[in-house]
Amino acid sequence: MTVKKLPVTIMRGGTSKGVYILESDLPANHDEWEPLLLRLMGSPDAKQIDGLGGSQSVTSKVAIIKKSSNPDADVDYTFAQVSVDKPLVSYKGNCGNISSGVGPFAIEKGLVEARDGTTTVRIFNTNTNKIIAADVKTPGGEVAYSGDFAIAGVPGTASPVKLKFVNPAGTLGKGLLPTGNVVDTLDVPGFGKVDVSIVDAANPLVFAKAKDIGLTGKELPDEINGNPETLGLLEKIRGLAAVKLGLIEDYTRSAWDTPGIPKMTFVAEPDAYTTPDGKEIAKNDIDLLSRMMSMQKAHPSYAMTGAMCTAAAAVTPGSIVNQVLAPDADTQFIRIGHAAGILECGADFRLEAGNNVPEIDDTFGFRTANFIMDGTARIRL
Repeated sequence: MTVKKLPVTIMRGGTSKGVYILESDLPANHDEWEPLLLRLMGSPDAKQIDGLGGSQSVTSKVAIIKKSSNPDADVDYTFAQVSVDKPLVSYKGNCGNISSGVGPFAIEKGLVEARDGTTTVRIFNTNTNKIIAADVKTPGGEVAYSGDFAIAGVPGTASPVKLKFVNPAGTLGKGLLPTGNVVDTLDVPGFGKVDVSIVDAANPLVFAKAKDIGLTGKELPDEINGNPETLGLLEKIRGLAAVKLGLIEDYTRSAWDTPGIPKMTFVAEPDAYTTPDGKEIAKNDIDLLSRMMSMQKAHPSYAMTGAMCTAAAAVTPGSIVNQVLAPDADTQFIRIGHAAGILECGADFRLEAGNNVPEIDDTFGFRTANFIMDGTARIRL
């Protein structure tokens, strides 16, 4: 048995928490990454008791970062989703919440020189081959973590990080609507036909109406996770969408072969509900209800890349999201009512006459980040 000493940084990015690593500290052979990251996070184990993972998909994430050779970017960032209960590391898709910590990390590690005021870090995400511009508050040339900006799912307030996903459509190389359809009908074994919209912006998502699958859109994570039938149905829909996308051939293998994308999401018209911590969300304060899944469990809040894709779907005429959106919604500032509260996001787009597929210039939203610790992980291999 060998012990590898690996320099690591633990950061909160948005509503996720992950381990941030300089790529230069990892083996040059990428085939060696998976066993190392599994041991680092303590997977597979439901408690991740022997590693740095936090026993949920949103706390079992890794960001791998290096200075970029891309003239349009400052750093390259690879996202790794480490499964909690399976010996599996997935590099398919990106995590927008973890992305919000990449800019601060790059500045802290000297990969990007900070400016006095605000520093824009141009991030090339290798998972999706897309550019993300992160505006980080840097008064006096130092990253500011304290501030008065709050996001649902994180206690207290912090300094805002604006994320702009540039030209986000087509991470799979098949455009905003990768099947070519605004709405597809899936024949779900043991259930029946379900209309969905499969949209690809920042990450591919599959959207279904809550009422079409026996739900309301107001369900809370524990309610979803405690119902095996609901979990099974949602994963079937996601698996069938993955087949349509050409990611897999057998929908029953979705949890193993493409566990992170497409992300399963169900939506409904705005309505009042109560968050797990007792906060009352008024109908008039949101533009739609939405619930996301993450690694076959309910997301406790909402993925940032999911919000970016939801914003893009909202401005696509006839999509499932567009159908449930409040009639008076401001598409420049869409308010998503998720399990933990409200997430605001928007899209800059162009919709030409006679064309129902918008050109998405960018999608954007605001997150916060926190530098928790620097240290050295001792990994037994």
